[in-house]
Amino acid sequence: MAWWLIVLIVIGVLLLGVAIHDVTQKRHAILRNFPVVGHLRYLIEAVGPELRQYIVADNDEERPFSRDQRRVVYATAKQENAYFGFGTDNDIDRDGYLIIKHATFPITTPIDKKATLPSAKVMGEWRDRPHKFRPESFVNLSAMSYGSLSAPAVEAINRGCKISGAMHNTGEGGISDHHRHGADLMFQFGTGYFGCRDANGNFDLDQLVESVNSANVKCIEVKLSQGAKPGLGGVLPGKKVTPEIAKARGVEVGKTVYSPNAHTAFGDVDGLIDFIESIAGATGVPVGIKSAVGQIGFWTELTERMNARGEGPDFVAIDGGEGGTGAAPLAFSDHVALPFRMGFARVWREFAEADLHQHVSFIGMGKLGFSSEALVASTLGCDMIGVAREAMLAIGCIQAQECHAGHCPTGIATHGSWLTRGLDPTDKSVRLANYLTGLRSDITKLSYACGAMHPTLVARDAVELIDEPYGSMPLAERYGFTGEDNRLSPGQAADLAEIMRAQASLAVTAAH
Repeated sequence: MAWWLIVLIVIGVLLLGVAIHDVTQKRHAILRNFPVVGHLRYLIEAVGPELRQYIVADNDEERPFSRDQRRVVYATAKQENAYFGFGTDNDIDRDGYLIIKHATFPITTPIDKKATLPSAKVMGEWRDRPHKFRPESFVNLSAMSYGSLSAPAVEAINRGCKISGAMHNTGEGGISDHHRHGADLMFQFGTGYFGCRDANGNFDLDQLVESVNSANVKCIEVKLSQGAKPGLGGVLPGKKVTPEIAKARGVEVGKTVYSPNAHTAFGDVDGLIDFIESIAGATGVPVGIKSAVGQIGFWTELTERMNARGEGPDFVAIDGGEGGTGAAPLAFSDHVALPFRMGFARVWREFAEADLHQHVSFIGMGKLGFSSEALVASTLGCDMIGVAREAMLAIGCIQAQECHAGHCPTGIATHGSWLTRGLDPTDKSVRLANYLTGLRSDITKLSYACGAMHPTLVARDAVELIDEPYGSMPLAERYGFTGEDNRLSPGQAADLAEIMRAQASLAVTAAH
């Protein structure tokens, strides 16, 4: 036998062995879906820093998430080293650059293993809802529905939330079987009223109560708009309406479903408040709203009517225009709705001027899944944050940006059976839990560095923005905050500090 034939046979056997290994292993979705050739992705990733240094892009240049940001999420999820060496490669004196000012005498208390970091407020306390509660985690999962995400992805997220103690927002696609793996749920619905609609697509309160009672729903979110496509309705093609999706959404199998760009159950601010109060009265759980921020008049009228009536949402979730798990026309994703910091600050100021800011819980979303941005959100007034695309990265997303095409190579945003088989919910749930816990730990470390036990207790003047040339501006001043920093009432601040001290005491005991 010719020597070259022997070499080819050996190479063929080796490649077959690699292919068998790749298809049967469950740790890497890319290798399972694309055996052998998938290794090229990891090879290119390994030499990526060198390629970018001499040929392509900086570590902080790619969008929507830079290489540095993705590396932090990946490393945290895999419990690998997420540190960076040789100092920052950012231009830290550029206009708008974020600076966090540390305290000379930081907090030195150990952080417990679960990185316990609860919400700053009790959700539903203002209206004394029967099932008011303090969310266990400052970091929770933003809305991503089953249908937009695959079944294994939703299951992995729910299991990961259960492990880490985070709350899982269902997205507006209803509550599927994949949402029922133990995590606390925030049930969201939008203009399509999926999971709470009648046969004609109108809102059905009895159906909502049935959905809420069927799962571990802790609160309800009425979606007015989202950062990825504010003011835009949606279409779910009939070919995507499988029996499982149809069951969760309460629609017919194989029939195209339309979501209008506005609600039909109410048409003005008073109607919205009536709607919220009727839902809270029927379910007993806190009810809030989610919206991107456009014209501010709505928020002014909302706070005025809430003040006059003593009624309204228990929480307000603000999505920045940079949010992006929903596919949208380019004009909507690029130009409609204010970015998070600007939009959130405007809304929070409206509530503060109406003296409602200490009654309502505030949730921020829009690329906040990094400790520095989370701290900024809390100094602006957030009591919690939500993460979505960062969670996708944690369970294997490689930012291929094929979410809208059904060709997601990691099996997260597709329903193709070959691609989804590569995503093992058991493995990916642990990675998500690692990321959520690691993020809470990093946020706590930053808070400690600023001399506070909780990010909401960090003073606003601890954050500045570089203001060219050769100057800086306090974050509060940049976004129009004046007067006393009273994000929490004295009682709320004292209760939160006591909770954090109790957790720190347990951590000290565990350390010894």
